[in-house]
Amino acid sequence: MGRMTDTPDTPDASAAVGDRPVAVITGASSGIGAATARRLATEGYRVVLAARRADRLEKLVAEIGPAAAAYPLDVTDRDAVRAFAAELDRVDVLVNNAGGAFGADSVETGDPADWSRMYEVNVLGVLHVTQALLPALRASGDGTVLIVSSTAGFTAYEGGGGYVAAKHGAHSIAATLRLELCGDPIRVIEIAPGMVKTDEFALTRFRGDVGAADKVYAGVPDPLSAGDVADTIAWAVTRPPHVNIDLLVVRPRAQAAQHKVYRVST
Repeated sequence: MGRMTDTPDTPDASAAVGDRPVAVITGASSGIGAATARRLATEGYRVVLAARRADRLEKLVAEIGPAAAAYPLDVTDRDAVRAFAAELDRVDVLVNNAGGAFGADSVETGDPADWSRMYEVNVLGVLHVTQALLPALRASGDGTVLIVSSTAGFTAYEGGGGYVAAKHGAHSIAATLRLELCGDPIRVIEIAPGMVKTDEFALTRFRGDVGAADKVYAGVPDPLSAGDVADTIAWAVTRPPHVNIDLLVVRPRAQAAQHKVYRVST
């Protein structure tokens, strides 16, 4: 684990940045997480970028500027998450974005190690970070916990058993936490994207098989981009404090349901 780093800035710029509310984003080194960091920075947040790949985080910090800080972090490491939380002086928004799908095997042939890995990052990772940051979110007087789940958390599909189970778990955390925090100054938001084309999600799922990854999006006119989801997250987070977006499902127009996707013939 590394310590938090950020870019140098002038005293005046530092003072201005220091007055901003703080958004912590997990899985911030690429895809939806990186896009969300960029977007929330433009909305006036100091963004704390947490992910495993330090080199990518540093590049993103250099791009965003003084409003960004990087912290190399594995959200499945509970002790590391606690140490991370102890370094933060303020937290207003938590975006639980770290996650992933590993493998596309049937339930009959699925590797339990893949299932365990998905549960660790998609469910326990959300649990570790949320638990560690809830005191700071409560102390802010106007905190927001946002969980990026998936439409897989509502509808099963062949080859998706482990991921579907994990995202059902993430959905359950959001729904339960909202009940448990009712009366506290903390909103709990769930954003459930459908088909999103990023550089890594499908490629990781199919263990680097470019052909299999490309097939997921073949012929689909305009699947969602990471930026589309980031815009949705920013909109939900920036509603007035009394407005809670409990659950927002966002899909591309070409996807009517998990199993119903329009594809252009090639």
